[in-house]
This record gives sequence, structure tokens and C-alpha cells, in this order.
Amino acid sequence: MMAEKKNVFSKETKFAELMTEDRRLLQLLPRFGIGLGFGDRSVEHVCQTNHVGADLFLMVCGIYCDSTFKPDENALQRVDMNELLSYLKASHRYYLEERFPHIEEHLQHIIDACGQKFGPMLSQFYGEYKQEVMRHIQYYEEEVVFPYIEALINGQGADSYKIDEFMHNHTNIQDPLDDMMNILLKYLPGEILPKERIEISLDIIELSDDLFSHALIEERILIPSVETLEKHRP
Repeated sequence: MMAEKKNVFSKETKFAELMTEDRRLLQLLPRFGIGLGFGDRSVEHVCQTNHVGADLFLMVCGIYCDSTFKPDENALQRVDMNELLSYLKASHRYYLEERFPHIEEHLQHIIDACGQKFGPMLSQFYGEYKQEVMRHIQYYEEEVVFPYIEALINGQGADSYKIDEFMHNHTNIQDPLDDMMNILLKYLPGEILPKERIEISLDIIELSDDLFSHALIEERILIPSVETLEKHRP
């Protein structure tokens, strides 16, 4: 993971300075619906222009820049839950529709070059990992957790489910990516597409870091916010 930077950003910070402080923050812009061309405007100005809550935006940036960062309770109380869910769903689409297909394209070249000795093993490992991700993101979060939260927002919500169940089922879906890197870098013969193996390993590192931050956002922003909603359930 990249060296972490302590969260020192505020609404008065120039948006461009925030983006150049940590390049990983650029990938957040499409998920919030924020375009480029922000000039020298402040974080608050850019967020207001794009109808984005500055508090939530800064929380997410804070977690990406510093994995030890935890939003305070006052900031969490200002979170718009609908906006948070929109951001999380946009992140899911990014992983499933952009990052994984990009990695799959390069990985298939390597699988084809491996032949029968290593190709089926690598293909099976990735296939099982992708199914695990699909189960967690699409079938659990998108079909169970998020609808439950949306019901709570609307003053409903079943007593048979609570958000602490989500915490118990919150697996580290980025961990198997480290195992895949070991296969690519350590165990395949050295002559099999070395340049492409390095490139895909860099992509995997980037995705793993992103998934790690995504999980922290759910644990430190989503879960405590939903717990507050549950306390005020009718």
C-alpha cells in the first residue's frame, strides 16, 4: 500500500490540492459524479456545484489517504444516507464493470500462454475469487443489505435483520488478490509473459488497495450510520 497521509483536509482546501495530494482520490470523482475542470475552487464550492455533501466527500477522502482515520460522531450525523448508498453502488459498478474486466483481459493472455500445466489452475483460482466477490457485492450487499437500509431510511425495516450481521459477514475480498499475485510473480515459469505479469500485478495492487479502503468506508461510515437509524426505528 502507498504511504499514508494524515487527514488534514477541510472544506476550505483547494479541490485541486486535495486531488494532487493523493492520486488515488481521482478515481473517486466519477463515483460522486464530480467532473474535472474545478480550477482553484474549494472543496466546499466544488461539492456544492456537483450536489455532493462535502462532509461525506471529505470522510471518504480521509479514509483513502489514511487507513487509521475515523470520522467523528458529529460528522457521521450529517451524512446523507441516500448519497452514501449511491456512492457505494457506484463503487460496485466500477469494480464489476471496469476493474475486473480490465484485469480479466490481461489475465486471459497469461492463462492462454501457460498451457495445461498452469493455465487451468490460474483460471480456476480467479473464477472462484470472482464468484466470491459476486456473492458478496451483488447478492448480499445489493440485494440484502442496501434494500434493508433503504427501508430504514423510509421509516420501515424488518426486525429480523440488523446491520451487525453485515459486519459479521464482511469478508476481506481483497485478500485472495494477494494470493493471485504470488502465483503470477513467484510460481509461474519466468519466461511466460513477464512484462504483462508485472503490469497485471500493479493493477491487482491498485484494486486491492481500493477494496481495502472501500471496506473501511462501509465499516466506519455506513455501519455506524445505520446503527443510528436502527435506534430510531419506529
